[in-house]
Amino acid sequence: MKIIKRLPGLPVERALAVLSGRWKAVILHVLLDGPQRTCELENRISGITQKVLIEQLRALEEHGMVRRQPRAGDAQGIDYLLTPLGESLRPILDSLIEWGTHHANELDEADRLLPCSAVVQARVDAGQADAAVTPRARRCAG
Repeated sequence: MKIIKRLPGLPVERALAVLSGRWKAVILHVLLDGPQRTCELENRISGITQKVLIEQLRALEEHGMVRRQPRAGDAQGIDYLLTPLGESLRPILDSLIEWGTHHANELDEADRLLPCSAVVQARVDAGQADAAVTPRARRCAG
């Protein structure tokens, strides 16, 4: 199934279609931190299922936003990382965050905003506390 064939012709609608979806902007935002394995993304994004994550990553890959690359030193490991096209979304995502906050303030709904930490967990480096590793995270360690 080719997703790109379904993109609208108008540039603004095309851009919104590439970013639309419950998790795409969140995945792109997390990948701004650098390459990550599927299980790292799954651990960092609260509430996303592995199935949905993989579907969204495939769509973003088809749209040229992310690419897969073999993980150095791990024959079966794959990292997802932003392409230069995906990286070009950094200022746009920052602007969308700012505009979303402005919109909520204008409608007197700032109290309904969630901090990023409610959905996106901080990146945990391999050398950090083993005691805090969840069963879900352990799958990623090997």
